[in-house]
Amino acid sequence: MSNLLKKLYLWVIHWAKTPYAVFALFILAVAESSFFIIPPDTLLIAMGLGKPKKSFFYALVCSVGSVLGGIVGYTIGYFLWAKVQGFFIPHIFSQSVFDAVQAKYALHSFWIVFTAAFTPIPYKVFTITAGVCSISLLGFFVASSVGRSMRFFLVATLFFFFGETAEKYIEKYFNWLTIVFAVLLVLGFLLVRKIL
Repeated sequence: MSNLLKKLYLWVIHWAKTPYAVFALFILAVAESSFFIIPPDTLLIAMGLGKPKKSFFYALVCSVGSVLGGIVGYTIGYFLWAKVQGFFIPHIFSQSVFDAVQAKYALHSFWIVFTAAFTPIPYKVFTITAGVCSISLLGFFVASSVGRSMRFFLVATLFFFFGETAEKYIEKYFNWLTIVFAVLLVLGFLLVRKIL
C-alpha cells in the first residue's frame, strides 16, 4: 500500500513541471475535498518552490478548488449517500469515523468544518458528513472558505517571502519533513477516531 501511495504522490508532484500545473492543482484540490487521498498541499508546495512570486495565485486556485470540492462532498452526502455509501465505507473512511463525526455536527458544525478545513484532519470525511447531516450550506461554505484559505495562504506566504531559503531548507531536511508530514496526517486520522 505504501508503494502505491508513493507512486500516487510522485504522479501528483510531476504536474508541477508541466504546462497544466495550475489546472492540475485546481482539479486535485476539488478531488481531495471529496474523495482523493493525496492533499493538494503537495502540489501547491512544489509549484510555490518553482515560482515563489506566484504563490498567492496558486493558493487562491487551491482554495477555490478545495471549497468547490467541499461542496461536491456535501452534495454527495446530501443527495447520493444511500447510493455511494458502499464506496466510501470502508474504502475512504471507516463507519466508526463517520458515525463519530455525524454525532458531533449537531453541537458544533461550524467549528468542526473550520477545524477540518484548516488542519491535516481528512477534510473529505467532514464534507460528506456535513451533507448527510444537512447542516447549513451557508455555514459550511463560510467555514470551509475561511479554513481552507488560511491553510493554503499560510503555505503561500512562506514561499512568497522565503522562497529560496525555504527551498534550500526543504532540500536539506526533506526526509525529516516528509516524516513530520506523515505523522501529522496520521495524527489527523487518529484525532478523528479518538476525539470525535
